[in-house]
Amino acid sequence: MPTFVLSDKCKGCMECVRLCPSDIMHIDPTIGKAYNAEPSMCWECFCCVKGCPEAAVDVRGYADFAPLGHRVTQQRTADRIEWRIESRGGAVRVFVFPIRTTPWDSIPSPATAPPPGHEAAQSELLSFEPDYLAVEVLPTLPSIRPVGPG
Repeated sequence: MPTFVLSDKCKGCMECVRLCPSDIMHIDPTIGKAYNAEPSMCWECFCCVKGCPEAAVDVRGYADFAPLGHRVTQQRTADRIEWRIESRGGAVRVFVFPIRTTPWDSIPSPATAPPPGHEAAQSELLSFEPDYLAVEVLPTLPSIRPVGPG
């Protein structure tokens, strides 16, 4: 779903340009508004959609899941991003995803930890994993157990 800019909402803040990893969001120098220079090269990461403070970047849905007459709208607030999909028949589905933000420097750098010992190479754990998951390492980390038939 390539992105496009709603020029009536765009204030030209360049946030989408700064965030775009494929470097396809640009500012039109004649009107001072953003635009997607190469929609076919869009990675569909939606960094520009999620980062736009004016909600001026929208997405164009593909015909296989959002046929003609559909509408895909995003709404970003301080704590969540919401996708509203309205089908041409009028049915509406809303998907809400929380945005996790942490203060700068609140996560310790791996450089502050002691170097791992030789036994770490034999472990399935990732660096700092028990601390970040807030669990004790028993024999292994907790996991979901498959349910057998019956």
